[in-house]
Amino acid sequence: MKITLLVVGKTDSDYIKDGISDYVGRIGHYIPFEMKVIPDLKKVKNLSEQVQKEKEGKLLLDHVRQDDYLILLDERGTEFSSLMFASFMEKKMIAGLRNVVFIIGGPYGFSVSVYDRANLRVSLSKMTFSHQMVRLIFTEQLYRAMTIIKGEPYHHE
Repeated sequence: MKITLLVVGKTDSDYIKDGISDYVGRIGHYIPFEMKVIPDLKKVKNLSEQVQKEKEGKLLLDHVRQDDYLILLDERGTEFSSLMFASFMEKKMIAGLRNVVFIIGGPYGFSVSVYDRANLRVSLSKMTFSHQMVRLIFTEQLYRAMTIIKGEPYHHE
């Protein structure tokens, strides 16, 4: 199974970039993983939030294949503990899924077409985080899930 994290816009802060880079490298020891960055939309000043979501949605869906299992990181999604998320990921691996794509949307969320295409929505917390921080938190949790699956001591109960 390959996992892709699809995000809108580049990561700005160096400390967040460094953290993401560290976890991306660690994840690669367990499973094929890639982070794809969709460039921010240009000239959005005169576009409504809805139009921005629709344009971003089209760009995102252009990077998703029909057989990909698509998971949106969304505040209204299912919440998992770290152990539950590891179990969920292990089941997807055992089920033989070829590609799992997680998406972090833009500042206004997802378009209806992206919601309609998604197989699942996952919330990282009831708290709100910046899209930049979500990238770091998600990569750490994915790494944690891989270590839990392998029975390694990174996660403590």
